[in-house]
Amino acid sequence: MTEYAEVLARDTVRIERTLPGPIERVWAYLTEPDKRAQWFAGGPMDLRPGGAAELKFHNNKLTPGDDKPVGKYEKYGGEMAMKSRVTACEPPRLLAYTFGEEDGSSSEVRFELTASGGKVHLVLTHSRLSHREAMLSVSGGWHAHLDILVARLEGREPPKFWRSHAKLEQEYEARIPR
Repeated sequence: MTEYAEVLARDTVRIERTLPGPIERVWAYLTEPDKRAQWFAGGPMDLRPGGAAELKFHNNKLTPGDDKPVGKYEKYGGEMAMKSRVTACEPPRLLAYTFGEEDGSSSEVRFELTASGGKVHLVLTHSRLSHREAMLSVSGGWHAHLDILVARLEGREPPKFWRSHAKLEQEYEARIPR
């Protein structure tokens, strides 16, 4: 397992992490708005297939003292919301939902959890990405968000989101084939 996202197909990336358990705790960080907001995005989620979800982002507040987003990401620093739809939910092992429904280019993100001793293996697969630029963006974004999740679960100070994201996106530019 590598910490970096792997390209599975022209429209799909997968990233894996080993997290401190138990699995129910990790599930809570994926599904409970207040916990999810600590590493990714808050907002309500109806945890059944077809259920509505609203991801409420505020990336500038994820890690205080961070750099400000620049360039194409400036508009993603403040509060923003994204409507989604739950496509699969099997607590505490599987959660999937659409990503970006509003603009007509809906992709899907899928979280699979497997307990192993006191640890939890997380496999995140993001599919139906419309182009390479989207693949670069979500790879760097998920990598940075998951690094924050790991730190929160371990009870330590997380890396700065925007600082990490900028560096990671440059690394993915070199890693993901054209």
